[in-house]
Amino acid sequence: MRVLVTRPAHSAEKTAQRLRDMGHEPLLLPLRRPVHDSIAAAAALARTSGAIAVTSAEAVRVLSALGEQLRPHFARPLFAVGETTAEAARSLGFGSVASSTGNGRDLAELVGAQAADGLLYLAGTPRAETFEAGLRQRGIGFSVAECYRMQPVVPGQAEIEAIFAGGRPDAVLFYSRQTADDFFGVAELRLALREESGIRLLCLSEAVAQAIPAALKKNAAIAPMPDEKSLLSLL
Repeated sequence: MRVLVTRPAHSAEKTAQRLRDMGHEPLLLPLRRPVHDSIAAAAALARTSGAIAVTSAEAVRVLSALGEQLRPHFARPLFAVGETTAEAARSLGFGSVASSTGNGRDLAELVGAQAADGLLYLAGTPRAETFEAGLRQRGIGFSVAECYRMQPVVPGQAEIEAIFAGGRPDAVLFYSRQTADDFFGVAELRLALREESGIRLLCLSEAVAQAIPAALKKNAAIAPMPDEKSLLSLL
């Protein structure tokens, strides 16, 4: 099966290897690229002392650039969305890492259960604010440091033609609402996914699926859990 991956390049390479191991042919078309702000992350860590929260492994990659500056903070509790992000934080050196199995709302519930007031949220932009809304709902005090930005990448005509040169993909993987919006905002890509094409549109969550045009909803499927293992199980 030919599978189009729309993740940023760093993450897409890992996904591509997983797809090859499953016997599929990955096609990479990154539609966003991360721009890190390690200075903002370092400043936020320096002015806080409580628990840390991350909702993406991208935030952990920002932290990894801090080197020895990060060492004094390894004893701070860290909350993460998903075990993959949690494991990345552990590999970096954090000793007390807890993860939620769902989305930002589930992470807020986990933070509330452990009474982690005075939380530092290392966030990206743009982002869904479900985690922040969940914290406010529970009366949990927190501060936000935007330490990375997901910048749109508009594919060129030649890049799109190369993707479709061997025939249409059988499926497209969408990991974020923003990326799905980007995809359907490119006329050439939108036309390639005509209703009759039968290309499957596999979405990480219900929020991501909301970006699928109404005419293509019948070709969409949502992962049972918002993680890559569940998403790839739809293939």
